[in-house]
Amino acid sequence: MPSAVPAVEYRIRLSNPGAHLFAVSCTVRAPDPAGQIFRLPAWIPGSYMIRDFARNIVTLRAECAGHACAVEKLDKQSWRVAPTPAGEALTLHYEVYAWDLSVRSAHLDDSHGFFNGTSVFVAVEGHTEAPCEVIIERPEGAPFRGWRLITALPPAVGRAGGAAGCRFGRFRARDYDELIDHPVEMGEFTLARFEAAGVPHDIALTGRHDCDLDRLCADLERICAWQIDLFGAPAPVDYYLFLTMVVGDGYGGLEHRASTALLCARDELPWKGMEGLPDGYKSFLGLCSHEYFHTWNVKRIKPAAFTPYDLTRENHTRLLWAFEGFTSYYDDLALVRSGVIGVEDYLGLLAKTVSNVMRGSGRLKQSVADSSFDAWTKYYRQDENAPNAVVSYYAKGALIALALDLQLRAGSEGRCSLDDVMRKLWADHGQTGVGVAEDGIYHAVREVGGAVLGKRLARWLQQAVEGTDDLPLERLLKGFGVELAVEPASTAPGLGLKLAPGDSEARIANVYDGGPAQRAGLSAGDVLIALDGLKLTAKGLETQLKRRRPGDRVELHAFRRDELKVFQVELAEPPADKYVLKLAARSGERAVALRKGWLGA
Repeated sequence: MPSAVPAVEYRIRLSNPGAHLFAVSCTVRAPDPAGQIFRLPAWIPGSYMIRDFARNIVTLRAECAGHACAVEKLDKQSWRVAPTPAGEALTLHYEVYAWDLSVRSAHLDDSHGFFNGTSVFVAVEGHTEAPCEVIIERPEGAPFRGWRLITALPPAVGRAGGAAGCRFGRFRARDYDELIDHPVEMGEFTLARFEAAGVPHDIALTGRHDCDLDRLCADLERICAWQIDLFGAPAPVDYYLFLTMVVGDGYGGLEHRASTALLCARDELPWKGMEGLPDGYKSFLGLCSHEYFHTWNVKRIKPAAFTPYDLTRENHTRLLWAFEGFTSYYDDLALVRSGVIGVEDYLGLLAKTVSNVMRGSGRLKQSVADSSFDAWTKYYRQDENAPNAVVSYYAKGALIALALDLQLRAGSEGRCSLDDVMRKLWADHGQTGVGVAEDGIYHAVREVGGAVLGKRLARWLQQAVEGTDDLPLERLLKGFGVELAVEPASTAPGLGLKLAPGDSEARIANVYDGGPAQRAGLSAGDVLIALDGLKLTAKGLETQLKRRRPGDRVELHAFRRDELKVFQVELAEPPADKYVLKLAARSGERAVALRKGWLGA
């Protein structure tokens, strides 16, 4: 730090774990003489939805020189403290309710504490670019005797690197943006370490588990090392932290500049004696890979709309198909290229992505560019009609990345690929801090591909991103010796609906466009109770349907709210909605060479 006394100092402690309250104070050494304004972010970078973190502030007061100061609330997330005597520091005290067990906010009880800075640290207007420090106090009492703390935020004294982060105390940040970009975990967690390309990486697991840490570290080391090699050493961090909350059932991840916050189901972690590579573990590795790839793509290679972030309101961009979609392409690709999974496993994961995109008619109505722009109001606020109206910029963005990569490789006979596009974006934007313009990805493709191929593929990419046509994946994959086929996921006749999770109540979650259920008048929220007079459960619906044939008419009884309704439904053919990818039985030398360059095997 350039000064022994920071311009802004925060202090955070456990106020009441049973009530899930953090106590926070923010001291400003030289407050605005006209009245200091404080603001809490409305959203957290990486999760594109207004979350209004200020709603979790329970109490708030200000003091200066031992006297209370008047505080005026300006809007839902801003406060102004009345002018204070010159030369006196101003302190804002407030309590934050922390009971959101997710990767986005804050959570506190007597077993652990977790927070993102956007949930607990107010921004001090006029001082957001100044260095700041935070003191994280060790909780007192026997229940907390074994607690440790870990974060990628550098300690105020010494170097970052995890070991120092296992202690409570004082931490430093160059500015407010850095302060809020390092989540913190405290409690009794399991810690393991590995190195990738000379960079120390820690994995902290909170919650009961039987994880084979040696296996997890070995697999993550290969994935991380491959990604560092893709962009070129040195890595943009000198330390990285995987913060993982282990629960019975959960999934999620959020990227940060030198760490990620993860939520995973207990049975998705590897265990000693585990045979093969279970789907759950592949999913967890893909999640880790996804968030790690963001270390380059979105944390440093950013849309111009995010440079800088405005955390008081929505920041619209039409580029999330590249920053989330391309990342979603590389997350599983990194698994196979690093040798953690085999080619057949990878093709299975890719086939699931194809299936997920093709099942929803929303892909024919909304482009990924529009989906990116409307993430704040549509993708992150999905309702029962989402499959019919919304396309995922994650999933279809990943397929666009696949199609672009295959065309670059085939069109150049393997001399260039999407890897080169990513490296160019890293050189031109990630290492310079210059944001990517809304048409910047097209320019990068044009330059990497050259005058003829690059120009053609930049034009194709823009049409794919702005349009709603299905992608020519079958044709493109064939040139790499991979066959794409589609088949019914079930032999049961189709109803054209999806039930909510659970084995008992058969509650409709989604009704698909043009299907038998929609034609008959069924709606999301209806609870199916009988089929042709026989009681229905969610688990038993498919069993009963398998006894019928396409074209049969069945009578469905359902409750809509508290009213019993009867529907006559004509069953359809089983929908062909399961896509399958496999290596072609015979492939020419060119296809084999292209596939080896693509998948590394």
